[in-house]
Amino acid sequence: MTEKEIHLRDYLRVVARRKSTVITFFVITVLVTVLATFTATSRPVYQAAARAVIERNVAYSLTGHRYDGYSGYDPEFLHTQTQIIKSQGVAEKVVDAIGAEQMHEAYFPEGREEDRSIGQAVRGWIAGAYQSFKEVIGIEALLSGKQEPSSAQAAHQAASSPPSKADIMQSVVRQSISVTPIENTRVVSISYACPNPVLAMKIANTVAQAYIDQLLDMRMEMSNHSIEWMKKKAEEQRKKLEESEQALHEYKRKHNIVTIEDRLAILPQRLAEFSEKLTRAEARRKELETIYNQVKGKSPAELESISVIADDASVDSINEKILESRQKISELSKKFGPKHPRMIAAQNELKELEQTKQKELQKAVKTVENEYLLAEAQEEQLRNMLEQTKFETARLNERSIQLDILKRKVETNKYLYDALIKRMEEKGLTERNQSVNVWVIEKAKMPEMPVPQGKKRNVLLGLILGMFGGVGLAFFFEYLDNTAKSPEDIEERFELPVLGAIDRHRDKNTSVVDFVLAQESSGLSESFKNLRTSILLSAADGPPRSLLVTSMGAKEGKSTVASCLAVSMARNGLKVLLLDGDMRRPQVHAYFQIENNTGLSAYLAGNASKDLITRQVIANLDILTSGPVPPNPSELLSSGRLDVLLEKVKEKYDMVIMDAPPLGVADAMILSRKADGVMLLAKAGETRYEMLDKGIKKLGEVSANITGIVLNGFDAKKSGYYYNYSDYYYSSA
Repeated sequence: MTEKEIHLRDYLRVVARRKSTVITFFVITVLVTVLATFTATSRPVYQAAARAVIERNVAYSLTGHRYDGYSGYDPEFLHTQTQIIKSQGVAEKVVDAIGAEQMHEAYFPEGREEDRSIGQAVRGWIAGAYQSFKEVIGIEALLSGKQEPSSAQAAHQAASSPPSKADIMQSVVRQSISVTPIENTRVVSISYACPNPVLAMKIANTVAQAYIDQLLDMRMEMSNHSIEWMKKKAEEQRKKLEESEQALHEYKRKHNIVTIEDRLAILPQRLAEFSEKLTRAEARRKELETIYNQVKGKSPAELESISVIADDASVDSINEKILESRQKISELSKKFGPKHPRMIAAQNELKELEQTKQKELQKAVKTVENEYLLAEAQEEQLRNMLEQTKFETARLNERSIQLDILKRKVETNKYLYDALIKRMEEKGLTERNQSVNVWVIEKAKMPEMPVPQGKKRNVLLGLILGMFGGVGLAFFFEYLDNTAKSPEDIEERFELPVLGAIDRHRDKNTSVVDFVLAQESSGLSESFKNLRTSILLSAADGPPRSLLVTSMGAKEGKSTVASCLAVSMARNGLKVLLLDGDMRRPQVHAYFQIENNTGLSAYLAGNASKDLITRQVIANLDILTSGPVPPNPSELLSSGRLDVLLEKVKEKYDMVIMDAPPLGVADAMILSRKADGVMLLAKAGETRYEMLDKGIKKLGEVSANITGIVLNGFDAKKSGYYYNYSDYYYSSA
């Protein structure tokens, strides 16, 4: 569903519909304004004004830096200063400077406080009532933290302590001070109005000076508070600094940390040196291990084939001697026989050399083994020294980290403590050096002429307030109103066609049915003619043969609308049967002044003894009344006899119009399922949209065919709709 565009005409219709509310509020507002204006005190009022320059006060440090981030543009600054000028503190200073007794005598001659204006009296009464309300509910006791006094004590205090003259004059001063900024300047006008011109001049000048004093008091109070706070924080920071320094000292003493920095510089060099030596030792050990594995368990012949053993100096020397001995034996063998003493001596010498060689070989193997074992021991020693150095380095790093943490904590606490001390001293100097940037450039002079009372202005304001307030109140009531008001609203909300709007009947001496029967060409009759046309054109294949008329609740005019619609249909030449299906509170027979001794209830109960239909009440209109009120209408309507009856009458009549009870009764739901169409009735200004929505949902649950909605009692002119049928009729007449 597309959202409806709101037009200016819609607002005008709301105002027209609520014009009584607008007029009432307008009249009351204007009357109150006129009475308050012309019954106010007749004493002349004199106004005196002083002018002052007010600039924002910016605090600078001793180095020239600002403490705040003020950029120069502050739209709230003057409004804030205005509230300070009108504050209680300024009023107290003014009264103390001039004197409460002197001000009271000058303001209220002969002690007549009743000379105050109505506005001041009303404000005083409101303030007193508010104070009493706070005392009753205990707000003052809660704010002060004291126990709430009893009612007897409160009454005694109220009776024994009336407001003093100082309190009265402070309230008067606060109410009468006026502060007006001069456009495009930093100048403000501080004015005061009262019946005494001399007092007005004194108060205006005193307010300006009291404002300067109040700013100084506020600044000094804020400065003292800041300094006290910083003193407290500095003391706390000093304790933290001492604690952190003590913790650092204890840690150094406990871990004997003296030259930790030097040791941290040496240990990495030692680690590198040990690592390099260990690498060389590992290489040497592996080399000797290889040689040792080669010579271990080898025979002398195999040992001689190993280069390490063969290159041994002792073994090499023995080999040379053996070679010489063999050469010698070879030479002697050419000269002497094997048993020659010289041959025997040479052979013995060779054997001794062979034995010496064996010993030298074993000695060389032992030497290799010893070198291997020594290299292995050296490697293990270097590895232990490297691990020990690593452990010592790690432990020293841990102590160094903890030491750095303690040092940083000491440095941080010392920095914060020094900053607080510096800021505190600087704050004390700068706050006392700063000046309040307020200058009185023009003192107030004694006024010679009284201020105009402005009665015309008050009346004009009352007229404007009454008009706009009345319109606003009308729209507020319109917002709260949730009743059916116009056909357009109903169609927009429920997306169902509004078949017609029945005019409101204003003749209290004549019923609607009698009026329609007597005045065929009246505006009300035209409404029903339009409704008749809408029903006849409601479907492309023809109007419903049986039409049920029901509503949301009682007294909404469903029986009246059903009767008048039947009359309009009959006058159009259709043969119509008006069936009164409301067997609980029947009304149709009374409208047409016919008997109701027998009717629908008698037929459904099987007690009909003659023709039940009243013929030709008017031309083409027959009526079937409801009959005597039965104890169980719902059971009778649920029987099959009603279906047979409807089938018979639809064969004889062009249109059967049934008057049904409201939808809150089960009878209406039963009849809605048997009718070809259901016409739902809503009364303008009374039927709520929630009720209408609920009724539509109920009819949807039983699959009833809703032909449309009819708005009854619609006042087109009051609602702002001036295109009603009656306008055309009356203008034609």
